[in-house]
Amino acid sequence: MSTAAIEAGLLRARPEPVSLGEAFWVWLRIAALSFGGPAGQIAVMHRILVEEKRWIGEHRFLHALNYCMLLPGPEAQQLATYIGWLMHRTRGGIVAGTLFVLPGAISIMALSWIYVLYGHVGLVAGLFFGLKCAVLAVVLQAVVRIGSRSLKNSVMRTLAATAFVLIFFLAVPFPIIILSAGLIGFFGGRAGVPAFQIGGGHGAAKGSIVADADTLLGEALPAHASPTIGQSLRQAAVWLVLWLAPIAALLFLLGGSNVFTQIAVFFSTMAVVTFGGAYAVLAYVAQQAVEQYHWLTAKEMLDGLGMAETTPGPLIMVLQFVGFLGAYRHPGMLSPLLAGTLGGLLATWVTFVPCFLWIFLGAPFIERMRGNKALSGALSAITAAVVGVVLNLAVWFAVHTIFRSVRPFTAGPIHFDLPVAASVDPWALAISLAAIIAMFRLKVGIFTTLAGASTIGVILFLTGIVD
Repeated sequence: MSTAAIEAGLLRARPEPVSLGEAFWVWLRIAALSFGGPAGQIAVMHRILVEEKRWIGEHRFLHALNYCMLLPGPEAQQLATYIGWLMHRTRGGIVAGTLFVLPGAISIMALSWIYVLYGHVGLVAGLFFGLKCAVLAVVLQAVVRIGSRSLKNSVMRTLAATAFVLIFFLAVPFPIIILSAGLIGFFGGRAGVPAFQIGGGHGAAKGSIVADADTLLGEALPAHASPTIGQSLRQAAVWLVLWLAPIAALLFLLGGSNVFTQIAVFFSTMAVVTFGGAYAVLAYVAQQAVEQYHWLTAKEMLDGLGMAETTPGPLIMVLQFVGFLGAYRHPGMLSPLLAGTLGGLLATWVTFVPCFLWIFLGAPFIERMRGNKALSGALSAITAAVVGVVLNLAVWFAVHTIFRSVRPFTAGPIHFDLPVAASVDPWALAISLAAIIAMFRLKVGIFTTLAGASTIGVILFLTGIVD
């Protein structure tokens, strides 16, 4: 037993080995409690896996989180996959990663059906009206949370401001902004510029530190964490086939203009460039899905984000709703509901299958890069740029929530949606302001705020005040 553990009062025997069957129920519990975006989800994992079960120690947990912060995709789901893999090899990673997604996927699919079948009924319409008004406060909180962690100097603040201007006023694609920021940070960190040596991560819950030596995994590296080149290549081949074979089949059978092919290609691209978490990529997805593909409207995108905020699992599950509506409105020879269901499942598949590839292929090798200054600088710069991208998302949501109509404004390379002042929705404005006050001033939780806003929306619709 370590000295740190004795001083912290953690005089308990090292946990006994846990079978994959026993771990299944723990991962299912974590999945069911994973509300509130990546920060809340990571806090739940830390409380259960580190403090309660002591499967993994504090430093090893944060080390794994740092790996996932370097990868594209939802870091909370990848962290679950990583720890599951570390404990029970590939099968453990598949169980942990799949269970983390499953409750949210089922919930969003059920809500998508309800939305298209009963979305205009007063009760349901009011529910989503309140949700989308409160989402603005949630996104603003994300801006503040990420910004307070990453914008520690003028270089980082400049990167954030530049990212906002590029994506909001000049419509520069999200991947270009993130990749450019990463390159700036990479070379800045490599050159030893202090401004880029900040690091990132959501952090873990405060309290007594659980030493790695006193946990189930201990300090040693498991044998399966040092694969041969042949094993790594086989892993890569399996997951690449699972990911890319459906896309190739759709391209061959249906062509590039078919909605299912578009969903597969678009969300596969997002899976590769989604650095910085869900809030960052949602701004780009919303703009592309609404303005380029016309799969859904801006207000429907807000409704989908409200669904994802109030259901367990990764916030990026909103992409399933986007895929559902895209296929529902372009069903071809299928019934709309069947097309929507397949479109939603396809979006989920191509979004999350790559996450398993990144973990199973990269985790053993990424560990060797720990402490690399160039990579640390790249992560710091990307996190700073994400602040500007998420601020763009907040502004975009505000414009399409509080105002009933917008008009395009163009001046040279500048192009953005300008709200029509006379079209302001007073009830949407009031609920949005109330949600902001509740979360920022009164410190009310996300779930409580969203529930309160939804209740107000239902009352407004049922009483005929809003229609």
